[in-house]
Amino acid sequence: MRVFTACWLIGAALAGGDARAADSVEAFYAGRKVEFLIGAAAGGGYGVYASLLARHIGRRIPGNPQIVPRFMDGAGSLAAANLLYSKSPADGSVFGALFTGAIVEPLIGDRAKARYDSRRFGFIGSANRETIVCFARRDAGVRTWADVFAKKLIVGGAGWTSSIRQYPAVLNKILGAKFEIIPGYPGSKEAMQAVEKGEVQGTCGIQWSSFAPLFGRWIDEGLVTVFGQIAAPPGDPLLNAMSAQNIWDIVSNADDRQVLEAVFSQMDFGRPYVAPPGVPPERLQALRQAFDETMRDPEFLAEAARAQLPVNPMSGADFERAAARLYAVPEPLLARARQALE
Repeated sequence: MRVFTACWLIGAALAGGDARAADSVEAFYAGRKVEFLIGAAAGGGYGVYASLLARHIGRRIPGNPQIVPRFMDGAGSLAAANLLYSKSPADGSVFGALFTGAIVEPLIGDRAKARYDSRRFGFIGSANRETIVCFARRDAGVRTWADVFAKKLIVGGAGWTSSIRQYPAVLNKILGAKFEIIPGYPGSKEAMQAVEKGEVQGTCGIQWSSFAPLFGRWIDEGLVTVFGQIAAPPGDPLLNAMSAQNIWDIVSNADDRQVLEAVFSQMDFGRPYVAPPGVPPERLQALRQAFDETMRDPEFLAEAARAQLPVNPMSGADFERAAARLYAVPEPLLARARQALE
């Protein structure tokens, strides 16, 4: 009888603790404005996804706080990542959207500018797992990967950690591609406008989920050819049907493949959302749960479908494990990847 009573009291205490934690989270968020720091330019693919999330996730957070988006474009999300890491309140009142490159920048990028350890962020989740596309204007005469290894293709680039700057640079150095990268565009939107104007001949490194809804008409109109994709095998079904060859089908050298995987594995978390380090566990868990519920929310999914935004989410826990795997890559491999990204 005494054992039963003791167990009941312990169970009641634990249940009471869970209830108090839930009440505490709701009390914290009730009537609060939560800043959503978006490390991208408004109007680009990251901005579109983040704005959609901002319209829905507040309903899923206990206390129903108001989500206030704040766009902070700069250095491929490094400015936003540094701010979240070291200067933003660590109480759950701020979270952010970062480029995938910002997550791996401390490992394979400019570690002097990326003043953070990505493992310490509070991982909320990612909205989708990405497929990267490389495309060229029809008048550039590039139809396949083989073409871009044989002739120069002028492509638009953005911030140092942006995929449209990094990915063609890596393909140049590891596989011998002949991309001529024109840097300095504020974001993917401006780089794409440069393609339309004929200032550049194409782009390599843009997410298919960004390209398809905003610029997919270019394919139908015959302006561009998507000549390649970078995706986990077997690749995107629609791109496969368009004969956009997967980069992994042409990489035969084992060392080259390892280096490319170290860089391209970040596509597994294509739209990452993180909180500053040190957010109380119960509040981080509330944000994670709100994110997961939003990814299943019929209204959110319907709006995403209307905007042609693929939703293939990764949970915060899975995102955290993926980041840990990146930090476990051997240093010699990381060194070669860093050299390829310069």
